[in-house]
Amino acid sequence: MATGTRPRLKNFYEKEILPQLMTELALKNPMQAPRLEKVILNIGLGEAVLNPKVIDFGKEALEQIAGQRPVVTKARKSIATYKLRQGMPIGVKVTLRRDKMWEFLDRFVNIALPRVRDFKGISSKFDGKGNCSIGVKEQIIFPEVNYDKVDKVRGLNISIITTAVDDQQGKVLLRHLGVPFRK
Repeated sequence: MATGTRPRLKNFYEKEILPQLMTELALKNPMQAPRLEKVILNIGLGEAVLNPKVIDFGKEALEQIAGQRPVVTKARKSIATYKLRQGMPIGVKVTLRRDKMWEFLDRFVNIALPRVRDFKGISSKFDGKGNCSIGVKEQIIFPEVNYDKVDKVRGLNISIITTAVDDQQGKVLLRHLGVPFRK
């Protein structure tokens, strides 16, 4: 991103979407309108228990997708069945805010989602507070990922956190931002 430029989706939200949300949700104050707070990307790497190098591949892939260095997540408790000990690395995650969040969501909706095979829309998985979680089965739908360097196709979880008060407001916001939901 060049310095001094604003993300395209953020400008579109402020100029086009915000007035539409105000009338559609019958809000009096623009500060009541739902907006994006953060986007969290997470890759669970359970196979890292047997092969610790998998964490490096996950970190590299997530860094290419997000444009930000990921944090390694560790197991909270031991599970003998899976040979998992407390404190072992089992995943990577990134939290995007501000401009990087807007740019990622723009790339995800307009570039990555159309590359999904047999895509029929996103099933609406909301948590009751207007936040949406989306599961992606292949990280290779993102053009930033170099397919030649991918050791194994992995999925990732994308959590979109909003300031909406309920699922209906969150769904209206994401629909206006271009997220294609199933009918």
